[in-house]
Amino acid sequence: MKASLRTVRLRLTEPLRISRSTMAARDAVWLTVEHDGLHGHGEAVSSVYYGLDASALGLHLLDEGRWLAGFADPEHALDAVRHEGRPGVPPSVTAAVESALLDLAGKRAGRPVHQLLGPGAPLDAPSAATARTIGITSPENAEAQAAALARAGFSVLKIKAGSPDPADDLTRVRAVRAAAPHARLLLDPNGAWSFDAALQLLPHYAELDVEAVEQPLPPGTPDELARLAERSPLPIIADEDAVDFDDARRLAGRVHGINVKLAKCGGVTAALRIAELIADTDTALMLGCLTASTLGIAPAVHLVDRARWVDLDGHLLLADDPWTGIGGTDGTVTAGREPGLGVRPRDVPEEADAC
Repeated sequence: MKASLRTVRLRLTEPLRISRSTMAARDAVWLTVEHDGLHGHGEAVSSVYYGLDASALGLHLLDEGRWLAGFADPEHALDAVRHEGRPGVPPSVTAAVESALLDLAGKRAGRPVHQLLGPGAPLDAPSAATARTIGITSPENAEAQAAALARAGFSVLKIKAGSPDPADDLTRVRAVRAAAPHARLLLDPNGAWSFDAALQLLPHYAELDVEAVEQPLPPGTPDELARLAERSPLPIIADEDAVDFDDARRLAGRVHGINVKLAKCGGVTAALRIAELIADTDTALMLGCLTASTLGIAPAVHLVDRARWVDLDGHLLLADDPWTGIGGTDGTVTAGREPGLGVRPRDVPEEADAC
């Protein structure tokens, strides 16, 4: 097998402000694995929060490309990624490698990725309503966005919270609720609230019929998050406190949901392990994402039939998504029906750098 990389800049339609930062663009590194004339693709995106820029991602993916060259076919490489792991490799890199191998294996088998995921895998392409994120912005802007999204077909809206003045968040959520009275609302403070503040604020959001709240407390205190879940009038979903399988095991049955992002847990196989772990508990699965192209979002879309909440709108925030194949502009994402991930570039990419 041969591997190559390409780095691109993904720019957002407008800056996205959350409680801890504002983002206008991020870098993506694409991994392409070739075997017998077929190509599989995966994407890793830079993240200040996880301490990975494009340079670091590129170096890790170069190493992974050299490692992949030692395998006779993608199926054996995929088996190694799934069962042996690669010590010291960031989860987002492992996720990109697994994505490329799944894409290639699916093309070799003539089957979409969701049909390669073991017993009980759906034959039909999984499809689900996805949340669409509204950042920390003025109430007027939030209201206009919510109205436009509702008209486009979005039935789930996710509102960022964590303004210095909590009253600003409440005003913004009220504006969204007024503009989209029938939408399911999710709230995400990204860890901006204290325990006492959360206890005071959560009842107000319950009155506005918010469906669930993601990571209200600063990460690093999962026991506090579980204690808050016991007293909350709304479901509490762990995100930053639920990075990997061990985190999920500590929180299973103690919070109402766990937000699984392939880039933070390590890919499709890792996500399936977490889904299986929490399946028989009172903790539901949420599928989330980083801002990424359709290529980066696609692997998770093949898992949406397993989730209670789906938040796979990263590609919808981009000014120019370089890939296509999972939809979403009408509020629904659908796994590609073609072999592999079922995505394709909008334009023929430039020649990539070989590993």
